Amino acid sequence: MLTRSIPSTGEKLPVIGFGTWQGFDVRARGSSLDQRMEVLRILFNAGGTVIDSSPMYGRAEEVVGAALANLKSDVKPFLATKVWTNGLKAGIRQMDNSFNLLGSDVIDLMQIHNLVDWRTHLPVLREWKEQGRIRYIGITHYTDSGLDQLCDAMEEEAFDFVQCCYAINARAAENRMLPMAADMGVAIMVNKPFGQGGLFSRIRRHPLPDWSSEIDCSSWAQFFLKYIVSHPAITCVIPGTSRIESANDNVAAGMGRMPDADLRNRMHAYWSSL
Repeated sequence: MLTRSIPSTGEKLPVIGFGTWQGFDVRARGSSLDQRMEVLRILFNAGGTVIDSSPMYGRAEEVVGAALANLKSDVKPFLATKVWTNGLKAGIRQMDNSFNLLGSDVIDLMQIHNLVDWRTHLPVLREWKEQGRIRYIGITHYTDSGLDQLCDAMEEEAFDFVQCCYAINARAAENRMLPMAADMGVAIMVNKPFGQGGLFSRIRRHPLPDWSSEIDCSSWAQFFLKYIVSHPAITCVIPGTSRIESANDNVAAGMGRMPDADLRNRMHAYWSSL
């Protein structure tokens, strides 16, 4: 799988990771757990490592922790989760619980979810980073309306990562967020790469263009993901799924040839014409 460097350290990160919203909010046992284990096995076998979760996602952190414990894989996952609450003590309790649920003494990326009380949580994250409990610090939002808030926070404080929405049909991040992050050396993790599924309803009866083979693209999911990861400012994208077929499809988007700037324009023009 293609990798990108995390600007603050130069560490290489695979461009396709998996998000766990909805798809991992299940009971951590039986066939439900077995299926999530297989999804993570597919990610690891493809060269991916990034798993993104949050206390907001119900039982997702618990399921990730159980799946990793049962997989016993030699692959070291890049664990990303979030703090999503108000108040200093509540934030510490929530993050401590995330360590327990994920079954790890170190969380690679701790993010302040939707910027909730971010000025209160940031000093704790910095202290824990110095102690080695977390490796990177980030902020997140999932709407276009939150992009300016993310940018304003980046102007005020230093972060390793910012997580935002970006898709072929939702390109507002290109206006300010992506150039700012590139200039400041902040890694970008992309959520909602399929526009919460809205992209697929639009293209359901339309074939991929013949020239998709030029970028080793065999599905619409790969088309949409390759459009995102080919942007030079993007570090990683985290499509969420619990389906085996979709997991295989998504990781394939991180492999093979990628579109250049001209082909990205062609991709957007073709999608817009449908």
